[in-house]
Amino acid sequence: MKFVHRFAYYLLGLIMGSFFVAAVFSGKDTRCNYFPNARVLNDLRNKPFHYSDKASQILAEKWIDTADIKNCLKFGDVDFDKSNVQVGNGKLYTIDGKTVKNQEITLEVINYQEKAVLKDIVKK
Repeated sequence: MKFVHRFAYYLLGLIMGSFFVAAVFSGKDTRCNYFPNARVLNDLRNKPFHYSDKASQILAEKWIDTADIKNCLKFGDVDFDKSNVQVGNGKLYTIDGKTVKNQEITLEVINYQEKAVLKDIVKK
């Protein structure tokens, strides 16, 4: 069998296999949360999110927006040295992130079994 024919069979199998893989994984909501930082942030994003009175007052100051909070919960870094502290029925997590205006902030979020509560927002 000539090289051209073998290469054509290879390309045909590669294309069919690619379509099969795309069809299998296209409808699924797959995530690769293997690292602790990604697991914590994913857990906080997927729960109902509430704001404490102090956090609501800081959000009313207009230097930070809820979009900044969502970005921190997606791209932020969890400081595990200050986190995982038991607070009542939940655990306190400290998340370092940035606003849209590139201002560094720190979020303190309490992770309960059924919800997540933003306790405080600190501007650095």
